[in-house]
Amino acid sequence: MMLHIPGVLTPDEVLAIQQRLQQADWGDGLATVGALGATVKHNRQLPQQAPVAQELAQYVSQAVRKHPLFVSNALPLHVLPPLFNRYEGGENYGLHVDGAIRQLPNGQSMRTDVSCTLFLCEPDTYEGGELVVVDTYGTHEVKLPAGDMVVYPSTSLHQVLPVTQGVRLASFFWVQSLVQDDQRRAMLFELDQTIQRLLAQLGSTTETVALTSHYHNLIRQWAQT
Repeated sequence: MMLHIPGVLTPDEVLAIQQRLQQADWGDGLATVGALGATVKHNRQLPQQAPVAQELAQYVSQAVRKHPLFVSNALPLHVLPPLFNRYEGGENYGLHVDGAIRQLPNGQSMRTDVSCTLFLCEPDTYEGGELVVVDTYGTHEVKLPAGDMVVYPSTSLHQVLPVTQGVRLASFFWVQSLVQDDQRRAMLFELDQTIQRLLAQLGSTTETVALTSHYHNLIRQWAQT
């Protein structure tokens, strides 16, 4: 399922990251794409081994991992260190699907179940640049406030439309979930959010304890570790 996660970063955190990225040396986005993606990818990317990229990746990763909506929705097993991209002057990324397997820094392979884009510019500072995601429910255009993130199944076709004015900065990364199936993850997310609302309204009751038990037993049944 696609989910908008607000407030992953505060305005001050976004500003600090923007300032670091404005001073960074950007490379060609083709450095991290396969042969097919290279035919449609036209952007710039922060080299993954650059000190500023590693510093900001750790910062963003910590912010993401502590956000309860992200944890509830993605049920992360492995999270790839965040990357950073830049679009301007008509740059775009045509329709594509993300590669199924990527490498963690320790050399271990991970499956990409959930794709994540964290917006780092306010939407009124650039024209175009919408993230367009195609799923079974149609085509969705996403252009969120700075500090907000969208997550969606990595199986989805998607693209970034041309940025015709201004600069679009974003961080992006992938997650291997404990629960591979997107429909099961969506059911678990809805169940978890319902439990949280009931706990806020009623406190711990026999019913909320029973629902929590069902939630964890479903994860126990479906999780792959």
